[in-house]
Amino acid sequence: MPLQTPGAAHEQPEQGVSGTLDQVRSRSRRRQMKADQNPILGFLAGAIAAIIGAVGWAYITLATNHLIGLVAVGIGLLVGFAVRVFGKGVTPVFGLIGALLSLLGCLAGNLLSVCMIIAKKESIPLGDVVARLNPQAVADLLGRSFSPMELVFYGIAVYMGYQYSVIRTFK
Repeated sequence: MPLQTPGAAHEQPEQGVSGTLDQVRSRSRRRQMKADQNPILGFLAGAIAAIIGAVGWAYITLATNHLIGLVAVGIGLLVGFAVRVFGKGVTPVFGLIGALLSLLGCLAGNLLSVCMIIAKKESIPLGDVVARLNPQAVADLLGRSFSPMELVFYGIAVYMGYQYSVIRTFK
């Protein structure tokens, strides 16, 4: 049996006053951050960012005559930062908001891109093409323009939307 000094079994590492104060400040800061969260504002900002990203993707597609999937990643980043900045979220629900809006922004960008290409090709106003959309037409257009590589870019966009929507707290 090893020799122990009296009371050694009950000794705890010393933290000091500054370590304790840091822990108190950290807990207080986390409580304040949770109180500052605003999921509604985060959702609205993310939705606006998704719309801006979708329109941007459509114009890039129109200008290049190519549906560039990498733009989806930009939509995920844009949405994620918007949700983070305006929602001030530290809980996982903000990540879910960012992921969902990123996916919707990508789908809307893809659909709007196809609609703009059709409008240009047929020499009809974009509004007329959009006015003819119904759920079946949307599914058909997205299906026809689908490429398996888009799943990769959509997946990255959803991941970015999730990761960048949440403020990572410190320990």
